Amino acid sequence: MADPSILEAYFPLVVLIAVVVGFVVFNLVFSAIVGKSRRSRGKGSTYESGMRSPVDPARGRFSIKFFLVAVLFILFDIESVFLIPWGLNLKALSFAMDDRGQYLLDTSGQLVPNGNGPFLLMEMMTFIGILVLGYIFVWKKGGLEWD
Repeated sequence: MADPSILEAYFPLVVLIAVVVGFVVFNLVFSAIVGKSRRSRGKGSTYESGMRSPVDPARGRFSIKFFLVAVLFILFDIESVFLIPWGLNLKALSFAMDDRGQYLLDTSGQLVPNGNGPFLLMEMMTFIGILVLGYIFVWKKGGLEWD
């Protein structure tokens, strides 16, 4: 038999999975019962998502704005991926800790710096500077204009 503390620890997860599965099943059944099925020629065609016709050339030209918006999204998506963990762990990375994960204090009760703080700050400022250069590039190319 499994340890009861393990079962108690996983009980919220099991409840969450049950609620999610129940929600999905309910929505599928409810939409099948209540929803109206309206057939039309447009819905029956192969390309209904904004394509003019399925016989247009596949190698059409895209506006440069498409690529600039994609670059802008990648820039700021990657920025958040790196900035959020860095900000959350900056204190843990900047101050000395013992083997048990406790911060080391000096005789006056202040945290003992481990010397990584200025390096980590300059590293992140360099990263943000590169992102600002990318932002300026997209701005100059007109990627922020919504004509």
